[in-house]
Amino acid sequence: VTGVQTCALPISQPLVRKSYANPVETFETNIMGTVNLLDAIRFSESIRVVVNITSDKCYDNKEWSWGYREIDSMGGYDPYSCSKGCSELITNSFRQSYFKEKNIHLASVRAGNVIGGGDWAEDRLVPDIIKSLIKSEIVSIRSPFAIRPWQHVLEPLNGYMMLARAMWQNGEKYSEAWNFGPDDDHVITVGELTNNLTKLWMGNLKIKKDSKKQPHEATLLKLDCSKAKINLGWYPKLNLADTLMWTVDWYKEFVENSDAMKAVTLKQIETYEKLRRN
Repeated sequence: VTGVQTCALPISQPLVRKSYANPVETFETNIMGTVNLLDAIRFSESIRVVVNITSDKCYDNKEWSWGYREIDSMGGYDPYSCSKGCSELITNSFRQSYFKEKNIHLASVRAGNVIGGGDWAEDRLVPDIIKSLIKSEIVSIRSPFAIRPWQHVLEPLNGYMMLARAMWQNGEKYSEAWNFGPDDDHVITVGELTNNLTKLWMGNLKIKKDSKKQPHEATLLKLDCSKAKINLGWYPKLNLADTLMWTVDWYKEFVENSDAMKAVTLKQIETYEKLRRN
């Protein structure tokens, strides 16, 4: 956002299963990382807008068929989800206790399952599928019937920037929690997503259900984004087909010429900006 001094918090251990294996690291990073950075910001004389990106998993998941609203309870079964709920509570505490009197505007944002080019994280669905397609290997799926909201990474990023601008202009009104998730037609199962990506890649991906006992993960998780739509005028611009196509196109380009990814990424951003302005 041109002319806006913002701070996005780069504090995260972002993987659920890793949080089961390393709960102390997860809590130290996601909880105390938030505390330490916000504590440093409260002594700043220049920062005026802060956006803390947490996760849709911060909610106390009741496996509801409807989306969670920003006023719903924080929670978290697994260490990762719990740590994100704690990060939200910490954010609210700093907002009320310190930032209001210093005129520092602080918001937290929660997105659905974000996909798109450039993600190579271990133990994450889309990167695992892409790696298996590239190598023609079998991909192991933990929870093929789990339902998730999928969105391209540029969708919530657009929302975060819109929110930062609104906070700069009228911080007190917008310094709250916000959801930025896809519409209901983007909510499909892990198995459906895997099949769709495989067809777009035009590969022959062999899929197997991971037979190992898995730690608990939410089966159904959706966000209600009415607040962002009504109060910010933010709406998703990509349908599910385009979201998946843009993701596959990025990785295909990487396989063809990995040195060209800056240009490929900028082209996708420019195309999205044109959609956003229409």
